[in-house]
Amino acid sequence: MASANLRTRWRQIGSGLIVPIGLITVWQIVATMGWTNEHVLPSPWAVVLRWVAYLLPQTPYAEATNGWLAWAVSGELLVDAMGSMYRVVVGFLIGAGLALPLGLMMGASPRVYAWLNPLAQVLRPIPPIAYIPLAILWFGLGNPPAIFLIAIGAFFPVLINTISGVRQVDSIYIRAARNLGASQSTLFLRVMLPAAVPYILSGVRIGIGTAFIVVIVSEMIAVNNGLGFRILEAREYFWSDKIIAGMITIGMLGLAIDTAVNKLNNYLLRWHRGLEH
Repeated sequence: MASANLRTRWRQIGSGLIVPIGLITVWQIVATMGWTNEHVLPSPWAVVLRWVAYLLPQTPYAEATNGWLAWAVSGELLVDAMGSMYRVVVGFLIGAGLALPLGLMMGASPRVYAWLNPLAQVLRPIPPIAYIPLAILWFGLGNPPAIFLIAIGAFFPVLINTISGVRQVDSIYIRAARNLGASQSTLFLRVMLPAAVPYILSGVRIGIGTAFIVVIVSEMIAVNNGLGFRILEAREYFWSDKIIAGMITIGMLGLAIDTAVNKLNNYLLRWHRGLEH
């Protein structure tokens, strides 16, 4: 059984690699044939070399080399990735930490929902990017405005999904718990909250994705390091290969985060009928 599942898993991975490999092959052919300007669309191999140089730390050997290492090696990738991840994690924890209890209260209490929902619906459509001027005025430059923008980006997906999860609990469960003599607190903790967990985790997944989008934009404006800052710097110097290398790094980090969150969801929702095999 385990070997069959492993083969299925590898088959799925192989199927998912067909299209990317095909696109990279076409891209390499186009670049090799000289059909595009290398400064506009560098070859995949040039992007790989730039990505490796972006990753490797500077060493005396690199400085003494007369080849591409002499000018390309920067070692900035790990620092930039760590800076971006720090902002994502802190901003998401702040945004989700505020949204979760507020969403639970709004979902469980019609009165609280009536008070706060109009304000939430007015603020929710405003994109976090629109807050950039205010964030800079309030917090200056550096990490605080970036974290503020990320927190806003993560706040509303978690809030809306939490409210929906609590409000859409099947009334049969609530009536059954009340007939068994459950108190209001027991009803909330043992019935409503567990039933809302799938919605909450979906909001968490969306919120993390939004936080990663916002961090790139905020780093292009408010900070002097991070993947977004480095992409903007590369644009100014017309380093297309470094721009694409930064974009690939963002995609890889986003994929890793989404995979981890998805595995966490599957683990926490083992009891959910939608995950039964």
